[in-house]
Amino acid sequence: MKHQFCSQCGQPVQHRSIQGHRRSVCTAEGCGHVEWYNPTPVVAAIIRYQGQVLLVHNTDWPPKMLGLVSGFLEFDEHPDAAVKREIKEETNLDTHRLEFIGHYPFPQQNQILLVYAASCDGTITLNEELDRYKLLDVEQLIPWEFGTGPAVKDWLAANRTD
Repeated sequence: MKHQFCSQCGQPVQHRSIQGHRRSVCTAEGCGHVEWYNPTPVVAAIIRYQGQVLLVHNTDWPPKMLGLVSGFLEFDEHPDAAVKREIKEETNLDTHRLEFIGHYPFPQQNQILLVYAASCDGTITLNEELDRYKLLDVEQLIPWEFGTGPAVKDWLAANRTD
């Protein structure tokens, strides 16, 4: 993750400790840009559709990987609106109920995940980012260890009926 060149002027950087964290600092006179490595906010949704949970496969993911609909929060966009927009853009589904589950660090991608449970209806039509989907009964859903998996685990624990 540490850069070798400045994202502002292209000159070499040095790695220094600033406020207790290792940062890339530009060495060019008059620049001095610091890469802070702030995480990017991402919204994600556990989608309930026709009594099941919808998982999707993004074309950029490994072939066997399935996950939640997710996407980047846009400038000046409320996270609730962002997750509804991502659901509509990626699956063409309409969201009629939305509940915030929580926020989860995803350091491997330098992201902070804002995860929701969404109840949706309509007809699934995937956009170009997705190439397949799978519907699972809640009992079949097994959380994964990284990314949105901890949110799925929390959601399952909060929604257990046994």
